[in-house]
Amino acid sequence: MSAEHTAPPVTAFMLIKTMPEWLAMTPEERVNAFATEVISAIKAKTTGVRSRFYDTEFYSTRVTDVWVWEADDHEAYQLLIDVLRETPFWDRYFEIVDLLVGTENGYARTYGLDPVATIST
Repeated sequence: MSAEHTAPPVTAFMLIKTMPEWLAMTPEERVNAFATEVISAIKAKTTGVRSRFYDTEFYSTRVTDVWVWEADDHEAYQLLIDVLRETPFWDRYFEIVDLLVGTENGYARTYGLDPVATIST
């Protein structure tokens, strides 16, 4: 099957806000907690997911961070969310403000068009 016929990856923009418990920790405690309680669970229980973090607290009080996830498919994304909900990340360290989930250039695939973008991929 060619790349044109495979399902596109799922991209999720997870808009989050830091909680008091997270902010009460030192930076070293945060890194350790995130690595041992969140990332280790993700690595142990999921496959086909990748992420990037963006700090937004300099510009927004409602959303302090955006965690961008890319999953190979909807099943990998759903498993990721299940895993995150079982860690202190979900509603202890961070409030999940919103989840924006989509596939890149879905309209182009639907209508058989070339994607409109400023960067070619």
